[in-house]
Amino acid sequence: MRRHLLAVALAATAVAAGLVPAGTAIATPRDAGPDGSAVTFALLGDTPYGDAQRAVFPNLVDTINADTDVRFVLHAGDVKNGSSTCDDARFADLAQLFGTFDDPFVLTPGDNEWTDCHRMAAGGYLPTERLDAVRRVFFPDPGRTLGRHQLRVATQASDQRHREYRENVLFTRNRVVFATVHVVGSENDLAPWSQLPGGDRPDLRLAEFEARRAAALDWIDTAFATAERTHAPGVLLLMQAEPTETPGFAEIRQRITERSRSYGKPVLLVHGDEHIYEVEPAYAGVPNLTRLETFGDTATQWLRVTANPRTPNVFSWTTQTVTTT
Repeated sequence: MRRHLLAVALAATAVAAGLVPAGTAIATPRDAGPDGSAVTFALLGDTPYGDAQRAVFPNLVDTINADTDVRFVLHAGDVKNGSSTCDDARFADLAQLFGTFDDPFVLTPGDNEWTDCHRMAAGGYLPTERLDAVRRVFFPDPGRTLGRHQLRVATQASDQRHREYRENVLFTRNRVVFATVHVVGSENDLAPWSQLPGGDRPDLRLAEFEARRAAALDWIDTAFATAERTHAPGVLLLMQAEPTETPGFAEIRQRITERSRSYGKPVLLVHGDEHIYEVEPAYAGVPNLTRLETFGDTATQWLRVTANPRTPNVFSWTTQTVTTT
């Protein structure tokens, strides 16, 4: 029988971070292990990228489920490709599919499931309407993950200033801090909704961008404040797009580099979007910050990542390939 999740109180950390009201308990899995032990998890991104990958994705699920060391699954966004429809039926099917992971499934949204849905091939949707759908379908219970054995997590929706951002979550495993931050491709939604019927809606688009950027900056601060207060040995930030120096990402990039440098311990910045497995140590000139881009446009490759507080770099990983028959 697969591992069951049991709530244990982590209210002190969450309350101190201003994430939830006093008296609220945040839960982690029962098998979290001693503070100094290692935890292993699966890392995915940009998958299933189209119907062909959707058809073989259950093999990936079975492979990860069979790995008894894996304790949860992180997905760096883009659960479909940019030319497939963004309709509710597709979203519901994918959410059901992700629910077949035995372990907690933690997702951060990608541009293909909302920002790029203005494209005619994707259905010509208003992106902000699709963002509401993404939250409704993939984050139906704020503060709880998908997966057969769900995990209770701290969510930014508990902050009155950012109540919409249920997708930004934070949890700790073996004292390591994990946080998802909603940062997406298409220039983080600065790219015009050019194929929208009636044309782009710049006022709406820019308002969305500015509000989500403010939430992202606050959530990055929350993650590092939590890590510093709890003397965490490492921090992992998960987002869909790499925070480059271009306008859509510049402030987020600066905040990550500043907080990482001040923190001084290993920080792993994980993202997808470009479909290339890539590792960049000393990212943006910060010695303790490593950028890790996961595989994309594949349902047969994934990363098996371990966070081990007893090692100098904390984070290590190996590439994995799903055996097909």
